[in-house]
Amino acid sequence: MPESLYQERIEIFPRSVTGRYRSIKTGILIFAYTVYFLLPWLRWEREVGSTQAVLFDIEGRRFYIFDLVVYAQDIFWLAGLLVIAAFLLFFVTGLAGRVFCGYFCFQTLWTDVFIFIERLVQGERNARMKLHKAAWSNNKIFKIGLTHFLWVLVAFFTGLSFTLYWGNAPDLMIQMLTGDAPFAAYATTLFLTLTTYVMAGLAREQVCTYMCPYARFQAVMFDSDTLIVAYDEKRGERELGRKKPAKGLMTSAERDNASVGDCIDCGYCVQVCPTGIDIRNGMQYQCISCALCIDACNTIMTSIKFPEGLIKYSSEHALEGKKTRLFKAKNIGYAAVMLLTVALLIWSIATRSDIEMLVQQVRQPLSVTLSDGSIQNRYDIKINNKTTKPVKYRISIEGLDGAELDMGHFTEISLAAEHSVKVNAKVRVSPGNVSQSRTKFNFVIDSVDSKIKHKVSQQNIFYVPEKQLIQK
Repeated sequence: MPESLYQERIEIFPRSVTGRYRSIKTGILIFAYTVYFLLPWLRWEREVGSTQAVLFDIEGRRFYIFDLVVYAQDIFWLAGLLVIAAFLLFFVTGLAGRVFCGYFCFQTLWTDVFIFIERLVQGERNARMKLHKAAWSNNKIFKIGLTHFLWVLVAFFTGLSFTLYWGNAPDLMIQMLTGDAPFAAYATTLFLTLTTYVMAGLAREQVCTYMCPYARFQAVMFDSDTLIVAYDEKRGERELGRKKPAKGLMTSAERDNASVGDCIDCGYCVQVCPTGIDIRNGMQYQCISCALCIDACNTIMTSIKFPEGLIKYSSEHALEGKKTRLFKAKNIGYAAVMLLTVALLIWSIATRSDIEMLVQQVRQPLSVTLSDGSIQNRYDIKINNKTTKPVKYRISIEGLDGAELDMGHFTEISLAAEHSVKVNAKVRVSPGNVSQSRTKFNFVIDSVDSKIKHKVSQQNIFYVPEKQLIQK
C-alpha cells in the first residue's frame, strides 16, 4: 500500500479548565457575542434616516454608525481602518505573539462556543472520547445529532445576525420569516451558516493550522524578546527529566535535590490545548497563545503545593536569564505608524465638511461664443448635503473678474437632509477680461441658514479659444 502524502487527522477532545486566562477568554467571548448579536437591534434616534444604531445601507450608499454617517465618497476611511488593524496586529504580535488568535479571533470565539455545546451534550473529555469510539447506538445518535443540531442553530443565528446589519433588523427579520426578503439576504445567511458550521464545528484546529495565513507569516514578527507561552524546561526537566510523584519526590525541594524536574507528566496541559500540541516540546506554529495550558499547569502545581509558573508567558531571553526588551525599534515603528494613522483618521472625520461639491466642465463644446462676443463655458455641479437637516445653499464664483454666473431661474438651492442634486451652471466672460486661454477660478457654495454655516470651494478652469485672445 503506497504511503499517503497527507497526515490523517487526529481528533482532538479539549478538556475543560478553570483559571485566570480561561476567565479572560470567557469574558471576551461574552462581550463579543453580546455586541455581535444584539447590536443590529439597538435603536438610535436620528432626525432623518434609519433608526438602527449600526446599519450598512448598500441601497442608499451610506453606512450609519451611531452619530457618524459614512458615504461612498468616504470609502478611504476603510483603508485607514485596515491600516490601523494591520499595524495593531503587527504591534501586538511583536510584543506578545499570537494573543489575537487566542482571545479575539472569530475562529477561536466560535470554536469555544461549539466546544462548550459539545461538552454540554456529550460530557467531559473522557466521555466524549468514549462516545466517539463507541459503536453507533440510539444514545450515540441522539447525542451526536443534538450536538450538530445546536451547532447549526448557532451557525444560523450567526449568519442571520450578520445579514441584519445590512437592513433594518425588525423589518428584515419579518421579511426573512415570510419569504419576502431579497435573495442576497438568504444567500448570505446560508453561506455564513455553512461556513460557521464547518469552520467552528468540523474543521476547528485545521483552520488555524492549515488555512489561516497568520500562522505562517507570524514568524517574521517574532524575536527572542517576544512574549510567548513557554515551558520552563530547566525547572521542569532538570538533569533527570520528568517523573511522577513518589516517595522522596513529593515536594519541589525534594525533586530539586534529586535533580528531577517539577513536571509530573500529568498531561493536563496537552489535554486542554485546542490545537492538540504539547507545549513542552517548545514553541510551535500551531500554538495560538490561548494560555489554557498555563491555567492547567498552575492548577496542578497549586494542588500539589509546587510554585506556579512552570508554564507561563515569557520570552526566550527571559528563559535564558537575560533581560527582555519589549519596546524595540521594530515595535515602536509599528506603534508609530498605527498612532499616526489613528490621528489622521480622527482628523479626517472631525474636519469633514457637511457639504460636498463636485464640478465637471462640459467638454462638448468647451466654449461657446455668444452674439454679444462674450465666451460661455458650461459646468455640471453635484451637491451633497451630508447633514441630517434640510439646508439652503447659495452658489457663487470667485477669481474670475467680470464673470457672470447663470443658473437659470434660481440663485439658491434647497436640499433635503442626506440628499444630493445636480445642477447646470453657465459662466460668461468678455474676452477682454481674460489674458490667457485657461484661467483658474473657484466655484463657491455656502449655506444661507445662519444656524448651519458651511462653505466649500472647488477650483476649475475657464477656457477661451486662442484665436479670440489674439483678436482682442
